[in-house]
Order: sequence, then structure tokens, then C-alpha cells
Amino acid sequence: MLNSETDMMDRCSKNTAEKRKKVGIMGGTFDPIHNAHLALGRCAYDELRLDEVWFMPAKDPYFKKKKNVTPAKIRSDMTNLAMQGEEGFVMSAFELEREGETYTAETLEKLHEIYPDIHFYFIIGSDSMYQIDTWYRPDAVMQLATLVVAEREYPDRQRSFREQIQYLKDRFGADIRVLTFDSMDISSTMIRNMVKNGDDIHGLVPAVVERYIFENKLYKQSTVCGAEKAEA
Repeated sequence: MLNSETDMMDRCSKNTAEKRKKVGIMGGTFDPIHNAHLALGRCAYDELRLDEVWFMPAKDPYFKKKKNVTPAKIRSDMTNLAMQGEEGFVMSAFELEREGETYTAETLEKLHEIYPDIHFYFIIGSDSMYQIDTWYRPDAVMQLATLVVAEREYPDRQRSFREQIQYLKDRFGADIRVLTFDSMDISSTMIRNMVKNGDDIHGLVPAVVERYIFENKLYKQSTVCGAEKAEA
């Protein structure tokens, strides 16, 4: 009888978890948002059958304090424009509305407080998967969300892609899902430099974002720069 009751409780718990809304989070500076961001979000949305993907621009990225980042309002506008016509994609101002520095662990904690019935999937680039154990409170990040990452090998890394996944599972108990995703050689840094040099960025960002960049004369000055590979 005990085993039957236990099995029933396990099935009920599983069914409850399966009924929870599934939301992916794409965080980042989005300076600017580009087609690789959207393609990764779409891949996660389709493969994991997510209900929504929230694109969440960071207001005050602590890892870029010594860099010049485009004002949050502009990055938010571009992200919002990129959501047009994209089923299931939502621009979230959650981090923009927070005070002070923003850390992924604290963002996820606050999201869980506000949305206890949502299961969050934190979508990251493969570079970030190798860096995540250096983030602020990485244990909290991996306890509060399923990590979603596209597979990509780096020959110069200490661990292979699969070894890094196992390392994070062993050390933090991480739940990690690997996407079937063809990486795209696009970065925001590259786009900013191309605009600065007068090069054509057509096809690298959504058309509405491209128009916004040129209408507002963004990235023409060398002061808008910065490393692209860091905590999203």
C-alpha cells in the first residue's frame, strides 16, 4: 500500500510539474540584439516546447562597468522591435526596472517569488556555460532554472563540452538541456564595429532594428564598445 501511495504521489508531482508554464529567459546586454539571439531563442522555444521566451535586456551589467554600453532605453527599444512578428517572444523589462546592479541569481530569485507557477529555462551561449561557475552565486542560478545551451566544442578548453556539462551536474546538481543548434558567427561587438566602419549589416539584425540603428545614428562613435563574452 505504501509503495502504491508513493507512486501516486510521484505521478501527481510529475503531472503538476508538466502543467507549469514553461518560460525561457534570454538575458544579455543586447547592444544590439541580433539574428543569432533570435535564432537561439527560437530553437529553445521549438525544441523544448516553451510557452514563451522572455528577452531580458540588462540595465547595469556589472561585468561591463568599465565599458561604454548604449543606454538601456535604446537597447530596450531595439529588443522590443525585434519581437515584432515573433510568436512566443516577449520583451521583458524586469531587469531594467530593478535598482542597482543586476545579477542573474537575484533576478531568478525575484522571478520565482513573483511567478511561483512558472518553470524557468535559462538560455545561454556555450561560452557562458564554461564561465557560469565564476558568476555571482552560480549554485542559485542552477537551482532556480534549467540551463539551456547549444552544443559547441572549444579545442582550447580544459574540458570538452560534454565534460563541462557533467562537471556542472556533479558540482551544482544542474539540470542542463542541449539544443540542436547551428551556431551563427554573429556578435554585437562585430555589428557595432561594422556600423562604425560603414559596412552593411543587412541580414545580421532584424530589418526594423537595422533601420532603428541608422535612423538614430548609433555606434558611429568609438566610445560604444565592449567585450561580448560575459555573463548574460
